[in-house]
Amino acid sequence: MRHPVTVALCAAGVVALAGCNAPSGGNDVDRALADINVVDESNLNEVMLSAADPAEAVRYFTRAAEQQPDRIDLRRGLAKSLVRAGRNAQAVPEWERVTAHEEATQEDEVSLADALIRNDDWERAEEVLDAIPPTHETFRRYRLEAMVADANEDWETADSFYETAVGLTTQPAGVLNNWGYSKLTRGEPAEAERLFSQALREDGDLFTAKNNLVLARGAQGRYTLPVIPMSQTERAQLLHTLGLSAVKRGDVATGRGLFRDALDTHPQHFEPAARSLAALEG
Repeated sequence: MRHPVTVALCAAGVVALAGCNAPSGGNDVDRALADINVVDESNLNEVMLSAADPAEAVRYFTRAAEQQPDRIDLRRGLAKSLVRAGRNAQAVPEWERVTAHEEATQEDEVSLADALIRNDDWERAEEVLDAIPPTHETFRRYRLEAMVADANEDWETADSFYETAVGLTTQPAGVLNNWGYSKLTRGEPAEAERLFSQALREDGDLFTAKNNLVLARGAQGRYTLPVIPMSQTERAQLLHTLGLSAVKRGDVATGRGLFRDALDTHPQHFEPAARSLAALEG
């Protein structure tokens, strides 16, 4: 609520100074006000992209882009906001508008490929990535390349891209988790376990990696929880996952015991574990 006052005071100060200068002071005032507006708008755009509710950000950038359709930064903001809001089908055409703009960058092309993958259009995503020059070497590009190679079951290429992506970021937990899941789906649970453990060393709060680690251990017939930080609720959830793995392998008695442990561990009623246990006992 204090920004408008600040802008007004700044403007008033500029006007006062302009009154003491040459007749060209009016242009100086206009330029100063324009600079203030640009800085203020830029800050607001950043806030809307990072901190605002995704739906509100979409509304904001939709209005702004309609008023100034040639501004690529507003179009880019709208496309990013649509992705944040999970509206991937709408994000794709917006990213296409961005990439068609004369000021578009190669990173915009990567963002288009990302939106296409989110929209389950893997073939087009691969085409977009293939068209980006190999000199554009970024973490996001290689992470997407690895995912596309995974989808094509080109395991050697996927491993190469995953390894490259890990080396290009200071926060590799997410891509290590993806790489581990890829190994798990290929039937390499021991290697998957190693990658999930590495992901958790990078980010001990990544529950997806915890759950996948338990899946990898269960696939090897190892029905004990790993020594990792976990809350009581997480422990119950992981015991349930381990029970499901045991049942899948035909170890029904073990699975039943794990479901009971999950129910006893959870601080509240744990409906998924209760249903699993009822299905076995029924």
